[in-house]
Amino acid sequence: GEQQRVQLARVLAQVWRPTANGCPHWLFLDEPVSSLDIGHQLQVMRVARDYADQGGGVVTVMHDLNLTAMFADRVTLLAEGRVLAQGTPADVFRDEALSRAYRCPIRVNTPPEGGTYLLPHAAGQVAAE
Repeated sequence: GEQQRVQLARVLAQVWRPTANGCPHWLFLDEPVSSLDIGHQLQVMRVARDYADQGGGVVTVMHDLNLTAMFADRVTLLAEGRVLAQGTPADVFRDEALSRAYRCPIRVNTPPEGGTYLLPHAAGQVAAE
């Protein structure tokens, strides 16, 4: 986890300004939170979100759908190398599309205070190929 945070710090040190001469700098992050605890996951995602809010671009490969729903502006859902859906998290994160992509029943829920969270519907149940 510490190594991932150090790597992100190195990247940000190289492109510390989200824009230069009106052009965005881009961060390309591959699973930036995969080995981090929840607190550090949120911290890394907040840094990426702030970078985007300041005009920079952020492209991230993520498997954590809940963090993606919380922080992403746009999502591309892939399965077996093909695009299943593109759009906002609210547009893309639908039961049917996610269940198809992950080959297990998934339910998208919205808590009363807003936001979205996703859970496998039936633990251990995998769709037939």
